[in-house]
Amino acid sequence: MTLIEVRSLSRRFGGLQALSQVSLALGRGEILGLIGPNGAGKTTLFSAVTGFLRPDSGSVWLDGQEITGLPPHAICRRGLARTFQLVQPFPELTVADNVMVGAFNRTRSAAAARRRGLEVLALTGLAPLAGRPAHALSIGLRKRLELARALATGPRALLLDEVMSGLTPTEVRETAEVIRGIREGGVSIIVIEHVMAAVMGLSDRIAVLHHGELIATGSPAEVAQDPRVIDAYLGEPLADWSA
Repeated sequence: MTLIEVRSLSRRFGGLQALSQVSLALGRGEILGLIGPNGAGKTTLFSAVTGFLRPDSGSVWLDGQEITGLPPHAICRRGLARTFQLVQPFPELTVADNVMVGAFNRTRSAAAARRRGLEVLALTGLAPLAGRPAHALSIGLRKRLELARALATGPRALLLDEVMSGLTPTEVRETAEVIRGIREGGVSIIVIEHVMAAVMGLSDRIAVLHHGELIATGSPAEVAQDPRVIDAYLGEPLADWSA
């Protein structure tokens, strides 16, 4: 059953057509990988879906209800959260307090928000760092914190924008396991990623953007061998797409 449906979404910036009639769907319990070259429109798509940009045309639906044009906080309250490539935690707050801020999306109770925050810290492997100030974290852990803050909002769907880029191989594997755990908890996920082994190993399906157009969708195995994707992005077929 479909949770998110994007219908013919378009967005132009002056003379640049950033998105052109993009249509895709995210099923309940699914991890959908979104790949493509830099400038393909991936982050623009996330911003249009989550209310940070208004599309020029097309629509976005969450669980059968249209959310096109709603402000980001309203979309978040309906159960759709995202992360950002540039992570900006509250540097002087602790890891626990940063996550607690996200939890206030669902409650006004500080005690309830703290309980939710501690649950998310455990799920994301950040519990041992709960009392550490955010500015003391490595970039890899800051990205994990960004993921935890979004998860604390209580989403049904989570859009992850390059949460594994720039990480060590060990950090990539750990983050992939965290994402799998989030999916097992009932959250559907779209993940933008350039780490091919990770995104191919995580995803049930892959969607490929190029110059703002959706050029392919399919299983990781199908997309890894698709001539259009190889020509636009991969450069050569992927013999092994397992993480």
